[in-house]
Amino acid sequence: MRVVVLGTAAGGGFPQWNCACSLCVRGRSGALPSRTQDCLAVSGNGVDWWLLNASPDIRTQLLASKAFTPGPGRRDTPVRGVLLTSAELDHSLGVFSLREGGGQHLYAPANAVTALRSPLGLGPVLDRYAGWSWHSAPFGEPVELAGLIATAHPVGVKRPKYAPELPGPWVVAYRLHDPSTGGTLLYSPCLATWSADFEALLSGVDCLFLDGTFCSPDEMGVRTGHSKGQSSMGHIPVLGDSGSLGQLRRFPGLRRIYTHLNNTNPLLDPESPESAEITAAGVEVVPDGTAFTL
Repeated sequence: MRVVVLGTAAGGGFPQWNCACSLCVRGRSGALPSRTQDCLAVSGNGVDWWLLNASPDIRTQLLASKAFTPGPGRRDTPVRGVLLTSAELDHSLGVFSLREGGGQHLYAPANAVTALRSPLGLGPVLDRYAGWSWHSAPFGEPVELAGLIATAHPVGVKRPKYAPELPGPWVVAYRLHDPSTGGTLLYSPCLATWSADFEALLSGVDCLFLDGTFCSPDEMGVRTGHSKGQSSMGHIPVLGDSGSLGQLRRFPGLRRIYTHLNNTNPLLDPESPESAEITAAGVEVVPDGTAFTL
């Protein structure tokens, strides 16, 4: 399985356009590397590629890697479809930019499919441009993706602000397996809590991309002075008694990568004490454009 990390930041990217926190100021000055919004690409054969989420930065992200060069036909693309972990705008708006890619497939939780079609209006837009196939990702059931096997697993119930109130899971993690190599990846950029069900998904996994949105439970208040709402955003913090790092320390044989970093997160600074702490635990924050094989 080939993996390309297209983006690693949370909604708005880094630096964020409307933020003057100390990290964004340093990001604008070039003192810290900029990051596009979270997105991953995977392929089982190096020819057919699948996007895990489609960020608003998708054009820039695809142009940054030769793997996604169009051809051999004038309008051919190696991108075969998109697997959305949720209907959040920073995960799905990039699909609008892919609207002319005929024959694409879109997988998402059933609630997300409903919200994306209406009120977001993605369905009518795609229908007028090209023939996309929509799929409600079946929980726990394998889906074959040109040599890869993908399964969706519910991990959260937080719905987007624009979406109707529908019961049931809104957020999923994707487990991807390459039968030819045995490589297995788990992609979970939005995780509300570390549960026994989530931990069970780690069995046999070689690489985990995990929600690293916030480093601490009070991060937004400390960095911006506006802490209202962080606890309801559906993101487990990295540090603290209920943080994910303590859990990750129990899996030293697993490659562990934090993604979906908010612009307030000190892990954006590779020289910060928080970065030193996760590095000591063998956990990574990788730059946009990182590529590897499982």
